[in-house]
Amino acid sequence: MNSMDRANEKITLQDITEFENRCSIKLPSEYIDFLQKYNGGYPKASTFKISDEQGETVVNKFYGIGNMKGNLEKVYEVLDGELPEGFISIGSDPGGNEICIGVSEQYYGKIYFWIHDIESDEELSNMFFLADGFNEFFENLYESE
Repeated sequence: MNSMDRANEKITLQDITEFENRCSIKLPSEYIDFLQKYNGGYPKASTFKISDEQGETVVNKFYGIGNMKGNLEKVYEVLDGELPEGFISIGSDPGGNEICIGVSEQYYGKIYFWIHDIESDEELSNMFFLADGFNEFFENLYESE
């Protein structure tokens, strides 16, 4: 079972609801549970496979809600219009690529990896499916060898 090396300051369900209202989104319940428990931070096991072609990377950090570097709301504002519609970033890798969660019907709750420097006219061509839900993604992170 994965856990966090360092977590951010605790938040309440009210803090999460206020964030959702400000950004006009509804977060999946698994991810809300994670935010209530850890509010982002640095996972102990952090490696994941993007794809056969892209290889592996690591979670640099998961974003949190509140006054910290890597604030979910600031990242949401900065990446608005950059990420495909219906996704928000919940974390990053050391290369500035983003771990995203679906917040629209078709992709709701699913975890994808967005590689910022893959240019294409094809929608989602720089998005790589990682997991059906946040818990699956978090529990499948592993220690690099």
